[in-house]
Amino acid sequence: MTDRSAPGAATGSVEGRRNDHHCFGCGRRNRAGLRLEFSDDPEGNGVQAEFTPLYRVEGYTGMVHGGIITTVLDEVMAWSLYRHGIWAVTGALTTRYRKPIRIGQRTLATGTIVRDRGRALGLRGEIRNREDLRVLAEATATFVRVPEGQAKAWLEQYGER
Repeated sequence: MTDRSAPGAATGSVEGRRNDHHCFGCGRRNRAGLRLEFSDDPEGNGVQAEFTPLYRVEGYTGMVHGGIITTVLDEVMAWSLYRHGIWAVTGALTTRYRKPIRIGQRTLATGTIVRDRGRALGLRGEIRNREDLRVLAEATATFVRVPEGQAKAWLEQYGER
């Protein structure tokens, strides 16, 4: 496979994408979910989401559970693909926890495509402290494009409102 660099300019937007489903990360119908809301990253070709964790995602006292942090990173990277009309699933994901994320701490998660090799895509995600922009957690991932039939079905189900 050849290595194609990530898109230089955004080819789409997450504005208008549906969230009326049960996805744990972004679905409005999942009462137990995170209900993340995504917007286009104004500084790049990715997306961003504000995340202020509540006690229901606590691990050790006062700290966000690591699995929740990874979920936020996985979601923001996936949504950066949807911004470009790419439907893919997570193939591998590595998370690095730099600093604890505290319950009630205002953060900003971002995700971007860094590499497009056809079927496999490389992504990067970060969660930063909203106050001082310090990186709290980061991830790299490989996503794999789904077959065209599945992409069309998901576009119908989750695409534009």
